[in-house]
Amino acid sequence: MNWYKTLLDLIDMRSFSNLWYWIALGVTWSSASHWVLGVPYDMVYRARRDGGQALDDLETIVRINVARMLHASRSYGAVLIGVVCFMVTMLGLLGFFYHVEFAQAVLFLFVPLCVLGYMSLRTSAKIEAGALQGDALFRRLGWHRLGVQVLGMVSIFVTSLYGMYVNISIAMPG
Repeated sequence: MNWYKTLLDLIDMRSFSNLWYWIALGVTWSSASHWVLGVPYDMVYRARRDGGQALDDLETIVRINVARMLHASRSYGAVLIGVVCFMVTMLGLLGFFYHVEFAQAVLFLFVPLCVLGYMSLRTSAKIEAGALQGDALFRRLGWHRLGVQVLGMVSIFVTSLYGMYVNISIAMPG
């Protein structure tokens, strides 16, 4: 029976006290700051350092990813916004009206990622409008990455504060 208790402890649904939740939160924001508009940021460094073919590759992949994001937002953006609003409302009600901790934890992951999606669309629109190349593209991607990192730090900080509050509330009932 000891292995059964260990397994249940490993996949505990109390999210804010679960190590896997915090690992997922860290990996999410680490990946988000590495993949800027779908482009690995080491590719930006290499293009800035080497130029030539690396710069051409970067400009091509950014152009492709920007076109994909903007096409998706223009084609079915209204439906996507509706689905996202439904999910946020559902998670908010489950989490804070019905006190489902798992829904709260998912909401603390999902809402900042929605903000990230908006930031990415805004940056994509600026890149498309300005047809940025070379140094201007490096600056735009750099500022976007900095914004993603700040958003990630704020998200992790707020989630940590709320997670500590939940864990202390559970540990000290009354």
